[in-house]
Amino acid sequence: MKTVKIKNSNKEIAIGKIVCVGRNYAEHAHELGHEIQEKPVVFLKPASAVVYSGDKIICPSFSNNMHHETELVLLIGETIKDADLNTSERAITAYGIGLDMTLRDVQSELKRKGDPWTISKCFDTSAVLSEFVEKSSHKLTLEETISLKINGEFQQKEQLNKMLHKPAQIVQYISSLMILEAGDLIFTGTPKGVSKVESGDKLEAELEGIVELNCAVQ
Repeated sequence: MKTVKIKNSNKEIAIGKIVCVGRNYAEHAHELGHEIQEKPVVFLKPASAVVYSGDKIICPSFSNNMHHETELVLLIGETIKDADLNTSERAITAYGIGLDMTLRDVQSELKRKGDPWTISKCFDTSAVLSEFVEKSSHKLTLEETISLKINGEFQQKEQLNKMLHKPAQIVQYISSLMILEAGDLIFTGTPKGVSKVESGDKLEAELEGIVELNCAVQ
């Protein structure tokens, strides 16, 4: 069973489902040639895809173009459905960062055919997680910067306030589509700067002053 690890504690919380949001930063949508949509794009990852800071990311043999996507990740702490904005904010119990690894060549081909692009998002090691910080210890202002370095060079760096849909709004929308339960994770979308990673690359992601993760591509 995969768990979320809470920073500066012995707490571990079993992960339920992983709900991901796409195209939540305008400049990222534009860099991939997408239009801005009124509602968030939503897809899922299995908990079995989770690995942690310090682990290896493995590109599957059926892809030659794996991209990094650095994201704020929310931990849900209670069961909600069709929640209002205040309830949605209260349901967020902790924050971390994650890498939504994406097989861009596979995704593009599946989109071209009009098929679901699940395969490009759900492979083993495609969800890398940091430790999480409880909201009682740090309440986000959205002025924080999220960033990713590859081999010591910044590749992604953006303030959270550039998100088109803010955390509580994302939770509210997803709760209108499905029940959210304690232990569920929400990946909130990536800023501009996504790019291909190669074997041997070292990735360092950080939510400014809060949490960080480090991993390498095998």
